[in-house]
Amino acid sequence: MSDLLRRPGALTFSHMGMYVLDIERMARFYREVLGFTETDRGLLGTAQLVFLSRDPAEHHQLVLATGRPADLGFSVINQISLRVPDLATLREVRRRMQADAGAHDLASVTHGNAISIYVRDPEGNRLEVFMDCPWYCEQPLREPVDLDLPDEAVMAQAEAMARSRPRFQPRSEWMAEMARRMGQA
Repeated sequence: MSDLLRRPGALTFSHMGMYVLDIERMARFYREVLGFTETDRGLLGTAQLVFLSRDPAEHHQLVLATGRPADLGFSVINQISLRVPDLATLREVRRRMQADAGAHDLASVTHGNAISIYVRDPEGNRLEVFMDCPWYCEQPLREPVDLDLPDEAVMAQAEAMARSRPRFQPRSEWMAEMARRMGQA
């Protein structure tokens, strides 16, 4: 890879788009349940588009487009992942998902290095909302976690799971090694 592309910030993820069946239902879900702001909407040819963002520096982080085939047997999106800063916010997202009739298949898990909820949006696309933990452990790892427990108990469960893995280490050490491997050290 060119050294030009190895520079921090030379290539960063900005947004994604997905085809939907019911654009109004999906736009409402992402606005009301996950707090996205609708930044624009309109037609491009015959496709209706809705642009959504949670970052004022990004015109859109998610674009919804009409045109998803009705006979598609499953969503080809493996997951859309959103980071939250703490367990309180993660619990609030879970509460909103539980209250929304369109959200389904909710699961709370730890990956050792993160604590997550997984849920399907109204059209079956899998969402992950997660909080990073201050340590690293190799992946994949997925174990149920009870988010109704106090913060200390949830964090202790995640840390115990992470420590059981052979490559457990502080997140800062793992990040330094990744920066070195990516040519950014």
